[in-house]
Amino acid sequence: MNNFTFKCPTKVVFGKNSVEQLPTLLPKDAKILLFYGGGSIKRNGVYDAVIKELKGHKFVEFSGIEPNPKYETCMQAVKLIKDENVDFILSVGGGSALDAAKFIAAAAVLEAGDPWEEIIIKAKPITKTLPVGDVITLPATGSEMNGISVISHKEKGLKFAWSSELAYPVFSIIDPTYTFSLPQRQTTNGIVDTFAHIMEQYCTYDVDTPVQDGFCLSVIKTIVKEGPKVLANPQDYNARANIFWAATCGLNGWCGVGVIQDWASHGIGHELSAIYGLDHGQSLAVVLPAVLEYCVKEKAQKLALLGREVFALEGDELDVAKRTVDKIKEFFLSIEAQIKLSDFGVDKNDAAKQISERFKERGTVLGERANIDAKATKEILLSC
Repeated sequence: MNNFTFKCPTKVVFGKNSVEQLPTLLPKDAKILLFYGGGSIKRNGVYDAVIKELKGHKFVEFSGIEPNPKYETCMQAVKLIKDENVDFILSVGGGSALDAAKFIAAAAVLEAGDPWEEIIIKAKPITKTLPVGDVITLPATGSEMNGISVISHKEKGLKFAWSSELAYPVFSIIDPTYTFSLPQRQTTNGIVDTFAHIMEQYCTYDVDTPVQDGFCLSVIKTIVKEGPKVLANPQDYNARANIFWAATCGLNGWCGVGVIQDWASHGIGHELSAIYGLDHGQSLAVVLPAVLEYCVKEKAQKLALLGREVFALEGDELDVAKRTVDKIKEFFLSIEAQIKLSDFGVDKNDAAKQISERFKERGTVLGERANIDAKATKEILLSC
């Protein structure tokens, strides 16, 4: 096991009617920015529930953040924060809204320079941020319990992740009933995203971490068991609760401490989102199986263990590893995910050319063994 430091300062309030605890979590004298995306929280009643609990608090609203949150929109929110002297951000919605909230919390107090360059490109250490809390309504990114944020730059056609210990939410309210009305597309995307998060941390090479490996396999088993249930019966509370907690655990650090991590699928997937506008989960449903197939020999040990534990496969290690990738594809299809670029009208030859050229120009090398370069990326995308 590798050395690690673990810290998670986020307070999680989980369960039915948990939004009622919001008044006890918010600073009493804060000027709050109520920050959200489209109109879904107004249609499903979440907005009204939050407004009810904000009674007596000073707040202003900012809406319209995109599914792949754009830097340009974030900077509009930064201006509002400065104009209104906001000192607390409350994100209501999915991981995209929360990712954006984390970014604007840092950008609003940046003393000098362009936030995109300083925070994301140069990755300069952040010394302060505005505090952020959230009412999370979509199980997917795990952003509710980590310090990670992913932001897109429309003008530059880029999408990058950044992170900071200071970007953890102060609190996260998780009410699984808020997911009952999610469209199938968002439910599917969230399940795929959660599955991919676990695989990026689990499916590398062994450094003797049985606790982490066992935890990862337990979460994957839960996803495979409960995922089809929430699609068959969207108001199955227990299934929704299990999927939500799996998503939170998928990227809160518990799976990844002391282990070697991959993140090649995310690196390639971010480019597909930036260039072609694919949802994050859609890009991962395409790329993850392709990366696993490309790296099946070097990932055989972990893939085979997953195949035996989750899919009850038998046989020699490499054979089971290959069939495990097939089972992952079958699972994605069973939850109505699409696993080919052509399903989204994207020419795989164009994608392979554009993204491999980007990686070559940047000198990008991905994977736990740093062996997925521009050439390998091209091969992977041509198989999509």
